[in-house]
Amino acid sequence: MVCFRLSPAPGSGLVLLCLVLGAVSSYALEVNVTDSEKATCLYAKWQMNFTIQYNTTSKNFKTATISDFSTATYNGSVCGNDQNNPKIVVQFGSGFSWTVKFTKKESAYLIDNISFSYNLSDNATFPDAKEKGILTVHDLVGFRIPLNNIFRCNSLSTLEKNGVVQYYWDVHVQAFVQNGTVSTKEFLCEKDKTSTTVVPTISTTTPSPTTTPTPKEKPEVGSYSVNNSNGTCLLATMGLQLNITHDKVASVININPNTTDFTGSCQPQTALLRLNSSNIKYLDFVFAVKNENRFYLKEVNVSMYLVNGSVFSIANNNLSYWDAPLGSSYMCNKEQTVSVSGAFQINTFDLRVQPFNVMEGKYSTAQECSLDDDTILIPIIVGAGLSGLIIVIVIAYLIGRRKSYAGYQTL
Repeated sequence: MVCFRLSPAPGSGLVLLCLVLGAVSSYALEVNVTDSEKATCLYAKWQMNFTIQYNTTSKNFKTATISDFSTATYNGSVCGNDQNNPKIVVQFGSGFSWTVKFTKKESAYLIDNISFSYNLSDNATFPDAKEKGILTVHDLVGFRIPLNNIFRCNSLSTLEKNGVVQYYWDVHVQAFVQNGTVSTKEFLCEKDKTSTTVVPTISTTTPSPTTTPTPKEKPEVGSYSVNNSNGTCLLATMGLQLNITHDKVASVININPNTTDFTGSCQPQTALLRLNSSNIKYLDFVFAVKNENRFYLKEVNVSMYLVNGSVFSIANNNLSYWDAPLGSSYMCNKEQTVSVSGAFQINTFDLRVQPFNVMEGKYSTAQECSLDDDTILIPIIVGAGLSGLIIVIVIAYLIGRRKSYAGYQTL
């Protein structure tokens, strides 16, 4: 744990902030703001990341993912006073910042609004960006929480605006903390009221040799969709089976669509389908357009809790699966494997996806995968039959010749 102690801000007292490193590039941020008497007045712990769609100089769209907060600073986070409301401010990267403001209303406090600023002039994050400068998106939240309650939402929450998607999970926050003590009384978001979240713990067991996972039955097929202002923009139907190797232990997990939430976003050149559940922080399928006339699965990202409580995270943005013409859907009823890495593969069953050009919320004509194409079997069967017939004829001819020679004797 790396802790940052900042100088006192006028009217806010001392700010103590800690950054806890998570798995891979995922970070849990923890903020404890104290007043002039060193009593806690504002507390928060959460995880977040961002995806940003931007236009390039070649007139294409790219997606940037922001998930590294290792360089974060927290200047401007304050308890609030009669003139200013409490707020949490996080600065990171090159010209990036994130702010959440709180207000008090009668017997409750509100997560009032959230703003996120990003710097398109940062060429490392936004290569070939057409626009330059800092852009900001503002989202009015207005979420009401009773005073002296800590808000908890372990489930995934998203905010989407102007091509920016903000993802939040494992959120714990309390503003206007009373008597300097963070409350143990939790006020849950709706998603947490209907699901149980696995709490990550540190595994202390000694890694064992790689084990073979027990084969699982075929997963249940789920239907997923993404909507934008024009209606349904992405459709997906599939059964998903995850094959994971972690610390030399292999496991197979079937995704249950009945307990899986889904969200996403649609842009002219890319589309995102994100799944999450009590043990899956996120499972992202990112589609892209190529050659202006076809689409394909370009990227898969996953972060999830395993049975032992450890966090498993993998990302690959250089895939090439599920290729089909724009204006059509891709279909593969047979079992198909998407190899994300040596440690993570996804088996799909009864797959059908259309991430672009969805009309009236229905699939367009499907392009079938080669595994489903039975027409190729016909020439193979005919060829095999003819080959077998020729072999039989040749053998019969040779046997006949041997009998003919046996009928003559030397004089």
